[in-house]
Amino acid sequence: MADEQEPQGEAGEKKKSPILMIGIVAGLMVLEGVGVFLFVSMTGGAAGANAAGLEGLDEQSGELVEEVELIKGRFQNLSTGRVWDWQVEAFLKVRSKNVPHVEKVLERRKAEIQEGLSLIFRRAQHAQLREPGLNSISRQVEAYILEVFGTDPSDGSPYVERVLIPKCDGYPSDF
Repeated sequence: MADEQEPQGEAGEKKKSPILMIGIVAGLMVLEGVGVFLFVSMTGGAAGANAAGLEGLDEQSGELVEEVELIKGRFQNLSTGRVWDWQVEAFLKVRSKNVPHVEKVLERRKAEIQEGLSLIFRRAQHAQLREPGLNSISRQVEAYILEVFGTDPSDGSPYVERVLIPKCDGYPSDF
């Protein structure tokens, strides 16, 4: 009976090739990828909306709008008792027909505008400068800009549509 049993151990077992297992796993991964691709393409999102013709148009009036640089600079603020430097960039959203007037006023009243914006940033509370949307500062700057530029007498709308502040980064000066 002992002679009839197959010998146990390394010599008696047949080794299976790892290449077969790797091939099966790779095949399953390819099938899964194809399945995900088909599922996403069938339930697909938006059908390629073409917005190229709307670029630079104002949503409300349908007129072309441009961005004019208002200021790029650094302002100090001492509201926390510590000196903070604020790196600021601001742009004006202006209808194309008003761009020459706005640029002329910016050139003529450059120092006055810089002083007004500097005072807004110096007087601002630290919490206002740290707001995620910069709502308080944007409102103050927009009110000041509307006061400086005024309204277009031909249609009664303001020369400046909106003030954009894409950058307002603050750093303590003493570090």
